Amino acid sequence: MASVDWFPIVFIVFKLGVLGVGMFFAIKWHHDKDKQARAASRAAAEATRKQHPWP
Repeated sequence: MASVDWFPIVFIVFKLGVLGVGMFFAIKWHHDKDKQARAASRAAAEATRKQHPWP
């Protein structure tokens, strides 16, 4: 019976750990995608600027 008393505590800690790791990787994935999009936009702007000699 003693193990049944510990189940909610262990389950909640495990669940919070899994959700925390999932949120970390979701935020990291979105941040990396945004960084890639900004780099591509910057490269496109640089290519356009090189085509036109005026500022």
